Amino acid sequence: MLQRRPENVEVEIPGRLTVKELAELLRVQSGEVIRSLLNNGMLATINQQIDYDTAALAAMDLGFKPHEAQAPSMESTALGAPIADDPANLVPRPPVVTIMGHVDHGKTSLLDAIRHTSVATGEAGGITQHIGAYQIERTHNGKRSRITFLDTPGHEAFTAMRARGAQATDIAVLVVAADDGVQPQTIEAINHAKAANVPLVVAITKVDLPDANLDRVKSQLAEHEVVVEEYGGDTPAVAVSARTKTGIDDLLDVIELVAELHELKANPNREARGVVIEARLDRQRGPVATLLVQTGTLNVGDAITVGPYSGRVRSMLDENGKPMRHAGPSTPVEILGLSDVPQAGDRFAVAPDEKTARAWAQEQVTVRQVGAGAEATRGPLTLESLQTMVQAGTVKDLNVIVKTDVQGSIEPIKSSLEKLSNDEVRVRVLHAGTGNVSDNDVNLAQTSGAIIVAFNVRVEPSARRMADNAGVDIRHYSVIYEVVEDVEAALRGMLEPKYQEVLEGRVEVRQLFRIGRTTVIAGSFVLEGRITRQSILKVLRGNRVLLEGGRIAGLKRMKDDVREVQAGYECGITVEDFNDFQPGDIIEAYARERVE
Repeated sequence: MLQRRPENVEVEIPGRLTVKELAELLRVQSGEVIRSLLNNGMLATINQQIDYDTAALAAMDLGFKPHEAQAPSMESTALGAPIADDPANLVPRPPVVTIMGHVDHGKTSLLDAIRHTSVATGEAGGITQHIGAYQIERTHNGKRSRITFLDTPGHEAFTAMRARGAQATDIAVLVVAADDGVQPQTIEAINHAKAANVPLVVAITKVDLPDANLDRVKSQLAEHEVVVEEYGGDTPAVAVSARTKTGIDDLLDVIELVAELHELKANPNREARGVVIEARLDRQRGPVATLLVQTGTLNVGDAITVGPYSGRVRSMLDENGKPMRHAGPSTPVEILGLSDVPQAGDRFAVAPDEKTARAWAQEQVTVRQVGAGAEATRGPLTLESLQTMVQAGTVKDLNVIVKTDVQGSIEPIKSSLEKLSNDEVRVRVLHAGTGNVSDNDVNLAQTSGAIIVAFNVRVEPSARRMADNAGVDIRHYSVIYEVVEDVEAALRGMLEPKYQEVLEGRVEVRQLFRIGRTTVIAGSFVLEGRITRQSILKVLRGNRVLLEGGRIAGLKRMKDDVREVQAGYECGITVEDFNDFQPGDIIEAYARERVE
């Protein structure tokens, strides 16, 4: 049976936890915690999550001295701690390359030509249906080398991994069709690569077609700040044809050259660490995860933590389904043996034993809970919060994504916004394009901390859901100067948020208590909803409004001051500068909510 601690014992409480977890932490019965919360006007179930302030209130009520626990960060955990390797132990590793570009420009066909297999023919509509990771070996000019390719459907996986803080890609190959030129998704891919600070190599495909125009493609790329070496820039561009295999070796040579310039190295003689490329639940085999080993060597039998889950590597397969015993740096492998399905972008690490692996997994659960609580407290980057974050030193750039109905609106909006940059904040237009706000736009905004300007366009329903869940700020405009005015006002800290009053509860006055000559306590009963210390009040007598915009001076349950009282409970209310109550009066409680 749980024993209650002595009075006034100090206790550390995390930012978010369930009522049951709080009871275990305090070593009291769950019922005591629930009763304490109820006495303070809060109705909570045993599995309900509560924040630190609520938990601290219950802890104090039970005789403890609470302190908020130091929030663990990803970097303080085993999976996120920086890797410290002696430079003498580092050896060159294969580069990890992501293929990006517009749909149907030949990404999979190019990879097919590189691998000398037939991936594209078996896929519906010629569009990549999965995220694959493949490693090729080549011998060229007497030199043997390896390159790892991530084949993504567009760049969703690329941004999904970045959203989770994982940087899996060393080089991005931008595929542009010679006959079609730069398209909207090409521009998106460029902006995603730039935001991730990943070097670009341009592969101009379909050069064997009669209407191929390489100069036009290079000129269009220059318009989006991708200047190829031939035009005096620093971005390599290679003309290739997946059908005739023209330029394939040249492209691989360029990739290896870029990799050499960046001196990609890792230590193979240590416990493996890396990132999840994809994961799924297989009905026969259970959780299956494709991992990219970034350092160390992964072995069959290793105890492993992958995000918030753990297990032991029961088997490893390469991209062709062949069993493997060991996987070194930059090697993609499919593993079995996890307790559940992780997410793309989750980090993994080999642990000394299964007990440690489980402890590391629990560490990740805590980090995510704290992260969710902190995000809920801090809130997303919006124009309204910008000035506060600038003064706190947490924001130096205001990243903006612009979507318009016509091409002609892009340049005026982009140039007008970028001119607003000042000594404290630089306004950067990360991506600008035409069409409705899409999932890709929200993905980029989430990973880059950007706001989205929707100019005469709407938001796709799925993108709206994503934005709501991720806290991405989407602003709608139809006049250019309003865009500029809002951003300028935000930079000056002058943007006034708009609020509306929402009815939270109705309370009936049933009895009056006088304290001294001036103060009247309205003994009341909450008929519906709730009333809180922050409520804005309207007092009604029949159809007559006696008070509007009133503020609560005191709110009590029994003899205790409380923060809120729910429907079905009695309470005592005192109102600032108002005492003219009569039994039967109705008090309406309102909350101020910001209008999006």
